Amino acid sequence: MPLDLIQTELGRDRRALTQQVGALNDRFRHHSAHDVMHGALAEIEDLALVSSFGAESVVLLHMVAVVDKATPVLFIDTQMLFTETLEYQHEVSDRLGLSNVRIIRANDEDVQRDDPYGALHVHDTDACCNLRKTFPLQQALSGYSGWISGRKRFQSGTRATLEFFEVEDGTGRIKVNPLAHWAPEDVRAYMDENRLPRHPLVAKGYPSIGCAPCTSSVKEGEDPRAGRWRNQNKEECGIHFIDGKMVRTGEKT
Repeated sequence: MPLDLIQTELGRDRRALTQQVGALNDRFRHHSAHDVMHGALAEIEDLALVSSFGAESVVLLHMVAVVDKATPVLFIDTQMLFTETLEYQHEVSDRLGLSNVRIIRANDEDVQRDDPYGALHVHDTDACCNLRKTFPLQQALSGYSGWISGRKRFQSGTRATLEFFEVEDGTGRIKVNPLAHWAPEDVRAYMDENRLPRHPLVAKGYPSIGCAPCTSSVKEGEDPRAGRWRNQNKEECGIHFIDGKMVRTGEKT
């Protein structure tokens, strides 16, 4: 097919996808997170939940389990996670009856080539995140038309205009953010009401949990994400970046 025809076809697909996402946002604008989850799983084919099994992950995992326990759950094991996170992943998966948890890891050859001594994070955290998290996730998501994220507006300025549904630049996938409008107290209330297990590190001062080398405890009064890449100009691990560019919400497409 000539290049101009391919570009025209891609443009049509993009417009159709943008229209679908716009219609979903209009439809669910005043609905609950549960409604968004139900609607997403019912209307978007080949949808997966991406979960870090971190401090707040159990909320979305529980919502997915209520709708369909066989929903694919992609867990990225960077091989630098806290032992507590790995144990928590097993506990939550068993308790909720999740039957389709898929462990995603970086290719061994890539790790041996780019980070043979496990010290890449010391001098280039972005490269480490790309190697161990971003690239493996993008490969794992290649067979899906969309994915569910736990992002929330309150978490950072880059997420302040987050919508329930968005088109992911560069991939043509739909990203679903059921908890976009939730506040911290909503998360705590849901976990309490449903008696969901807490990540063991939360009680030790870790309200936001990533890889062990790049996550520290947070003091009272600090931003909950202050312990992630402390003292570095970095807010995101990279899974919400495409081709090195941050995927910002609220932009016109």
